[in-house]
Amino acid sequence: MLVLVINCGSSSVKYNLIQTEDEKEVCSGMVERIGAVTAIIKHHPANSPKTKLTKFVANHSDALQEILNYLLDEDNAIIKTPDDIKAVGHRVVHGGEMFKDSVLIDNIVKDAIEQAFDLAPLHNPPNLKGIEAAEERLPNIPHVAVFDTAFHHSLPPHAYLYGIPNRLYRRHKIRRYGFHGTSHYYVSRQYYKLTDKPKADTKVISCHLGNGASITAIDGGDSVDTSMGFTPLSGMVMGTRSGDLDPSILFYIIEKEELQLNSLHSMLNRHSGLLGLSGYASDMRDLIAEANNGDRRCQQAIDVFCYNIKKYVGSYMATMNGCDAILFTAGIGENSAYIREKGLENLEVMGIELDKERNENAKRGEITKISTDSSATDIYIVPTNEELVIAIDAAKIASASNQSPWV
Repeated sequence: MLVLVINCGSSSVKYNLIQTEDEKEVCSGMVERIGAVTAIIKHHPANSPKTKLTKFVANHSDALQEILNYLLDEDNAIIKTPDDIKAVGHRVVHGGEMFKDSVLIDNIVKDAIEQAFDLAPLHNPPNLKGIEAAEERLPNIPHVAVFDTAFHHSLPPHAYLYGIPNRLYRRHKIRRYGFHGTSHYYVSRQYYKLTDKPKADTKVISCHLGNGASITAIDGGDSVDTSMGFTPLSGMVMGTRSGDLDPSILFYIIEKEELQLNSLHSMLNRHSGLLGLSGYASDMRDLIAEANNGDRRCQQAIDVFCYNIKKYVGSYMATMNGCDAILFTAGIGENSAYIREKGLENLEVMGIELDKERNENAKRGEITKISTDSSATDIYIVPTNEELVIAIDAAKIASASNQSPWV
């Protein structure tokens, strides 16, 4: 089945056209800077050169039309008619407690996504905007919502409850939800397939390290704990997000800096994390380059990030009573040998031994074992493919089938 996967940001639309039978990507691309004077439009058909152009794109609906125009262009020969696309899969960040699986989108689903705006204010509003734009441009095919939070609905109460009055959970569903679920799900399943280890008897720690970062404990194929919480703001220090901090700090900042709540929200989400610590950049590549040139604050930001990795890995080793594998994925996790090494430094006492040569010589884009042969815990780089998970779920629901290769 040919599935169009859509991932919308506030001023962008990223797309992947995937043939689910052979799990092949037919084309991908994105429209950036929607609503600005000049938008940037990129397309990358499989086995063909990339294209790039600039023009004004007013809104998400127009961005979807630009994508369809490219796919339908006779010179590109990607699809002949919009009917060639049999389903659209939409990434939605926050599903709250209502959505434990991917669902066919209807008005009730859209209302529920809107009700979760406060839980993921940077993500759910543009996610819904993308759904409505895609429905407008492709009205006669199934649209499916795939939620970042769904994989984490297996968290037990002792992992998802916060130490606040229980009535706040009952009334407002304030609890740990977790995110990056499609990524953690995918890389853990890739590990099971690669090693032929039975899912039910396997314990995995998945490290999704990118501009947004989260670490998840997976026991018997189920998420049992994860670093992100009620929103994607908590957990590890990230590119521009603060990660965990003492709640009293917020009251202290409001008093001392005389900040309004919206300014505090912006500071924690957009101006903290690696960017705030370094005062220089949120991109780990830039931070490493400056740290190598002697910048102390950039090095401190890296140190905090890597300490967070070690802290979560250690705690999940304890709560699961051991671990069979640690998996690194996403932009930083897949591409930075330095961060992988520093994040697992001095954990040999826990049976975690990184092979420095394997780590440094790992080929980009390939599943690679980077632990020593004597390590009690496997360490792997596993490139993620969230888009494939979304496409397969969308195809499964669109065809009303209960079968899935990712079960």
